[in-house]
Amino acid sequence: MDEDITRCPNALEEAGRALGCQGCPGQALCQAQGGPDPKQTALNIRMKAIKHKILVMSGKGGVGKSTLAASLVVRLSRRGPVAALDTDICGPSLPRLLAVDGADIISTPWGWKPPISSLGGVRVLSVGSMLPSDESSVALRGPRKTHLIRSMLADTLWGRLSYLVIDTPPGTSDEHLSLAKLLRETRPDGVVLVTTPQDLACGVVRRQITFCRKVGLHILGLVENMADFVCPCCQERYRLFADDSSAAKVTADFGLPLLGSVPLDCDLAACCEAGHDFGAKYPQSRAAAELDKIAAEVARLCEQS
Repeated sequence: MDEDITRCPNALEEAGRALGCQGCPGQALCQAQGGPDPKQTALNIRMKAIKHKILVMSGKGGVGKSTLAASLVVRLSRRGPVAALDTDICGPSLPRLLAVDGADIISTPWGWKPPISSLGGVRVLSVGSMLPSDESSVALRGPRKTHLIRSMLADTLWGRLSYLVIDTPPGTSDEHLSLAKLLRETRPDGVVLVTTPQDLACGVVRRQITFCRKVGLHILGLVENMADFVCPCCQERYRLFADDSSAAKVTADFGLPLLGSVPLDCDLAACCEAGHDFGAKYPQSRAAAELDKIAAEVARLCEQS
């Protein structure tokens, strides 16, 4: 039976172009909808000027993901120009961790100009810099989150960068799906997963690994945060959450590298709260050495990708 040319075509790629579309008053609209997204084109141009793009994720909140992202950004800044993007829309942390809390985003005819951190000259873009005060809340539905993340990627004056580190919220939700889709054509180098040693946190990370593989995001490796604690008095080492490392089991099961195990360090927490460079202030600490090792390994893996 011949196809009824009076009906709209079933295939989206034929919208406005099929035989039955000739003379239809909506033909021009359908053809425009089927063309390339100009916003995506602008986004791709911005992202192609950035050599390496790294996403920092954790399946569970409270594992130190933003702390790791900020530490990674500062260390990578020694290798070239770096920027940090905070896509945790409802709970932004990077402005405080990178000492741009209270700094404004400047709107120019060519796009947003993000604040520059005193820690390594890092450019930092976050919703936290768009809010009138620290007590202001953000309540956005999924589509608005997607639109905001797309605007942050496409409308920002990133310039030519060696690295862009993207801090994400916990879980596998709108923000993660949006990033996977928006960055698909410019191929991010991969994901750094962060967890703590206990089974509960590592169980959620297993789901995050499955998610990343499902949406085509390469995983660079896993970081075990708060792995242990060294008593400042007797120097004895304690594992606070578990006798054995569940993170090591996760990496073995999924064939992923364990990028490093960062100890729980009170000085690290204090420096992060104050927006100070922990590595510069406590260069001899074991946590600083471990963070340096993680940054070096991430840089090496990016060069190989």
